[in-house]
Amino acid sequence: MGRAEKVILAYSGGVDTSVCIPYLKHEWGVKEVITLAADLGQGDELEPIRQKALDSGASASLVADAKAEFIRNYAFPAIQANALYENRYPLSTALARPLIAKLLVDAAAEYGADAVAHGCTGKGNDQVRFDVAIAALNPNLKVLAPAREWGMSREETIAYGERFGIPAPVKKSSPYSIDRNLLGRSIEAGPLEDPWTEPLEEIYLMTQAIENTPNSPEYVDIGFEAGIPVSLDGRSLDPVTLVSELNERVGRHGFGRIDMIENRLVGIKSREIYEAPALLVLIDAHRDLESLTLTADVTQYKRGIEETYSRLLYNGLWYSPLKEALDAFIQQTQKRVTGTVRVKLFKGTARVVGRQSPYSLYTPDLATYGAEDQFDHKAAEGFIYVWGLPTRVWAEKLRQG
Repeated sequence: MGRAEKVILAYSGGVDTSVCIPYLKHEWGVKEVITLAADLGQGDELEPIRQKALDSGASASLVADAKAEFIRNYAFPAIQANALYENRYPLSTALARPLIAKLLVDAAAEYGADAVAHGCTGKGNDQVRFDVAIAALNPNLKVLAPAREWGMSREETIAYGERFGIPAPVKKSSPYSIDRNLLGRSIEAGPLEDPWTEPLEEIYLMTQAIENTPNSPEYVDIGFEAGIPVSLDGRSLDPVTLVSELNERVGRHGFGRIDMIENRLVGIKSREIYEAPALLVLIDAHRDLESLTLTADVTQYKRGIEETYSRLLYNGLWYSPLKEALDAFIQQTQKRVTGTVRVKLFKGTARVVGRQSPYSLYTPDLATYGAEDQFDHKAAEGFIYVWGLPTRVWAEKLRQG
């Protein structure tokens, strides 16, 4: 089709992205395909993936270690925003997409490519996230999506790949579609497509079944500076280590599973299973610390901002004017969100049991019911009269009416 001369392809090593390489070259006339695999902590061995791209016909195979950037520049801002799509999903998978898009655009600039490509199909959210993010970062780049257009079944896709030396999967593939990164795992398809079917324990990897969790609780103190997690139990940790350790500790106690019916951007409902132990605990702890350090009106107003922010992120609008404006508001609110939150992990639960901050707005002399009480109780009567005056006037007119 002659759509592009040189293409940077987002590459995972799976069947679809591997077949994209010969398909782009032989069906669409692309002269050179360069693959890019992003290491976001998914646990895959990336050297075999790099080699498989070359064996599949790529002229170059790039691997980008983006774990630190992923946590620092994408996960941490989302934690500051308490981002939960539909008040449940902490966007562990969605957060990776704008970063991968950025890596593709950067590589295209470095290697002089006139297009980028991905292996997304036409039913998911990721196609939107990639296409829109890439357009925001470089509107002049072409975006190619072969798997969205080729119309082949999985069997036909495998057979097409075999024609060009791409081996078929050596074992029967799992019925599940799984995506993993340092923030968590998403599991869908197969038996999970029936929303009445309970997920089998075999699908989980980051979280223990309740019956296998420790019989004693564990406490973890999470330190924040300006809304950013910086320490565990008083130990300052780099972002990747902090999230990795917290995933292990929280997952060991069985916390971090989500089973939900999700409203996809493309208009269909999807049954999704997520594991995100560290991310869920960090959002809970951060929100609790905000309750200690932010005024009531800021806290309440920020809740609406958080819902909008989560929807923007889910819908692929990380690089958008509204998201940028919301970032400015959120950063302003985080200046005094510094302190420590204590979380109790036990049998599938993670409960905040303590919090402290040098910027705490909690005033013991006002809150106490003891002898130290400094609250002016006489002032309450006048306040109640003024506060309730509109209701009183309304009620009197109603009775007259």
